[in-house]
Amino acid sequence: MMRLVISERGRTMISDVDRKHLRRCVELAAEALSSGDEPFGSLLVSRDGVVLFEDHNHVAGGDHTQHPEFAIARWAAENMTPDERAAATVYTSGEHCPMCAAAHGWVGLGRIVYACSSKQLTTWLTELNVPASRVRPLPIGEVITGTAVDGPVEEFADDVHSLHVRFHRS
Repeated sequence: MMRLVISERGRTMISDVDRKHLRRCVELAAEALSSGDEPFGSLLVSRDGVVLFEDHNHVAGGDHTQHPEFAIARWAAENMTPDERAAATVYTSGEHCPMCAAAHGWVGLGRIVYACSSKQLTTWLTELNVPASRVRPLPIGEVITGTAVDGPVEEFADDVHSLHVRFHRS
């Protein structure tokens, strides 16, 4: 079940802690871009607020499974108990793709908070004339259930959009 907390104005209620972690995800996405990779960044935060793992995309070498959310799922499966995984939060610059959402669900990770949605990304890529992906951009809730999902967080849209424009125009 997806959880979306709505304010009076119809916007998602995101805490300052959430914003701090999403800012770091955007920084990681920029690091990916600087290293010649697609601009996506993610991190895993424990129930106690400790950043346990962070990464960015590594798909430039040709292995398109090297997403940071997938790496987080693998790391969590190897290093955390099921209860610790369920209590953790994954923050990411972009909504999980179906592969990453499935990995998240299979290892039993908790809440997901993302800056920009797959729908936003698809719109941006269409505007940039980027060919459609072979993988359908399904929302997380169409891939897994029982996971609290918060996003998109509009205040990060311009920054994430800019990173994707720079990547696809270079």
